[in-house]
Amino acid sequence: MQLLAKKYTKKTRRGILTLVKNFLFTYRFPSWFIIGFFLVTVGLNQGFVVSQTQSQESFFALNDDLIAQVKDNSSFALDLYNRVRTQEGNLFFSPYSISTAVAMTYAGARNETATEIANVMHFSLKQERLHPTFGMMLANFQTELGSQLNIANGLWGQEGYGFLAQCIELIKNNYKAPIAEVDFTSKSEDVRQQINAWIAQETQNQITDFISEGALNSETRLVLTNAVSFQGSWEFPFDENLTKEEPFTIASGEQVSVPMMHHPELSFVSYADLPELKILELPYVGSRLSAIVLLPKQANGLAQLEAQLTPENLNQWLSALAEFPPDAKIAVWLPKLNISSELNLKRILSAMGMEQAFNEQADFSGFNGKQDLYLSHAVHKAYVNIDEMGTQAGVATGAIGATRGGLQGSFRGDRPFIFLIRDNVSKTILFLGRVVNPLE
Repeated sequence: MQLLAKKYTKKTRRGILTLVKNFLFTYRFPSWFIIGFFLVTVGLNQGFVVSQTQSQESFFALNDDLIAQVKDNSSFALDLYNRVRTQEGNLFFSPYSISTAVAMTYAGARNETATEIANVMHFSLKQERLHPTFGMMLANFQTELGSQLNIANGLWGQEGYGFLAQCIELIKNNYKAPIAEVDFTSKSEDVRQQINAWIAQETQNQITDFISEGALNSETRLVLTNAVSFQGSWEFPFDENLTKEEPFTIASGEQVSVPMMHHPELSFVSYADLPELKILELPYVGSRLSAIVLLPKQANGLAQLEAQLTPENLNQWLSALAEFPPDAKIAVWLPKLNISSELNLKRILSAMGMEQAFNEQADFSGFNGKQDLYLSHAVHKAYVNIDEMGTQAGVATGAIGATRGGLQGSFRGDRPFIFLIRDNVSKTILFLGRVVNPLE
């Protein structure tokens, strides 16, 4: 999140590009200041995991605020997906990352601005309960998933600027984002390079120059950054020798040749064959996270499946996975993927009802005690790469050979599908996307 200072004129405000999200606030009397959000999501060579520990299940199940916030985050995730599904091409984003970044912005929002943010984001908890709940989720993820899921929040503020200590401490304590005092007024380019270096480090150098030259200037006052990276090895890797070029049918009926991974007999996964779609859940090493693929049965069935993607339907579909015997075997084909995606969150969130935050009527007085800030830009960028082995070499594997009976089904991902990566303990949707053409 980046804060810029501007002279008070009726001309258009400047914005700041962001990594995953960029929110810019502008200051009104006598100047405007802009806060920019820079948020990065990187999914690296992913696999899928399912098992859970009783202690972690209890941690989430016994906390009403955590249950409520996960439900709210999931509702927003699917609202956002349904808003952006009209875009062409592949999609990939982190609804958890977006919710976290907006929550940090929400900490400084007041009055109607706060109400609009809460409505769009489905924030049902009051601020005094919401931020500690996000803090509990973050602490749990960092403790239990630190080797796979890296979540880092940063706060970069103009030195000597009058930020309210209460708000800065709230963000520091709950989002692990202590403020770094920098000099935007005379060293904005140096600060840009400093922030980009931080982003590169937090994303394992997958994003190395996110904030473009000239994006920060002497009017910048505050930048909030969120970087989420994921490194997951498959619990049951695919054999690279079985990967070969096979046809993938896109929605128009045209076929393209793609590298298709194959597992001839995969067990200890979850699978469901429903009237209109097939569902596959594959585990990641670590017994906590899983990737879930929603595959329509018709090559042109993605649009219909997307139209049905509601929290109620998703819960119903996923409940069918529990009926699949753990020692049953299925044959799996999935395309290798390398997807980059960008969302203009200013346009999207404004259209969803979060309008005031992006205009001069905004009230973010929680940051500095004045009604002089607004968001001018919000951008979310994400990247995911899926291959046979994942990013970690030498992990314990094993999925075939110790099962009984014949194949119980087949899952051929040779047509457009939806996929998500979920924490199976809290049920948090960490990443969400779709594949319409693996070659794009």
